[in-house]
Amino acid sequence: MRNSIEFVVYGEYALFTDPLTKLGGEKLSYQVPTYQALKGILESIYWKPTLIMVVDEVRIMNPIRMESKGIRPIEYGGGNTLANYTYLRDVRYQVRAHFEFNMNRPEMAYDRNEHKHHNILKRSLQAGGRRDIFLGARECQAYVEPCVFGEGKGFYDGYGELHLGSMVHGLNYPDETGRNHLEVRLWNPVMKDGVIQFIRPEQCTQVRMIKDMEPKHFDETNVVSADELLTQLEEGRNP
Repeated sequence: MRNSIEFVVYGEYALFTDPLTKLGGEKLSYQVPTYQALKGILESIYWKPTLIMVVDEVRIMNPIRMESKGIRPIEYGGGNTLANYTYLRDVRYQVRAHFEFNMNRPEMAYDRNEHKHHNILKRSLQAGGRRDIFLGARECQAYVEPCVFGEGKGFYDGYGELHLGSMVHGLNYPDETGRNHLEVRLWNPVMKDGVIQFIRPEQCTQVRMIKDMEPKHFDETNVVSADELLTQLEEGRNP
């Protein structure tokens, strides 16, 4: 696929929180990563307002295992609460994704250099990402490396279909939709032989508005173009 990238992300723990479990202060992870969590990892590897990262599919490499921990959440008003968080343990995922230009940002048209953005994305992946990588929650540190999607043995190879019920797909932000709302998308994923193929955000039929929101403005005054950024990388400067 055009402008595609394939990588493996792994870590000791992951927490893709089911929002229904947060009401009482507890947290329980979904069995698999959400589209939005993987998109966040992509944007930690490389992000520009010029681009929209699209996750195509994820392959679950390790068995789904969970581990509960007693956590003391930070309470700024005082208190000594003990909460129960249930994490995924020893996770490893292969991800295939690509980027597209964000046509809802006409002010970024000057930065639509497809070839250079793709090169910077691949270099950033080789370096392990431009920002910290984590799996769903800040305490779940993770690492990324290039890979060939589908290579290697996965635990769920030949497993068949596993219906995962209703899950959060992701969030719609105003700069990506053209609507001045923050929205949440729901869907019903099916894992087949360890692989989940994501539908595109605009294909989600279950969308709920959360709140009004205005997009942040970007232009030449606060964004470095792909041409200048690639020059800095080639000269060994840290942009």
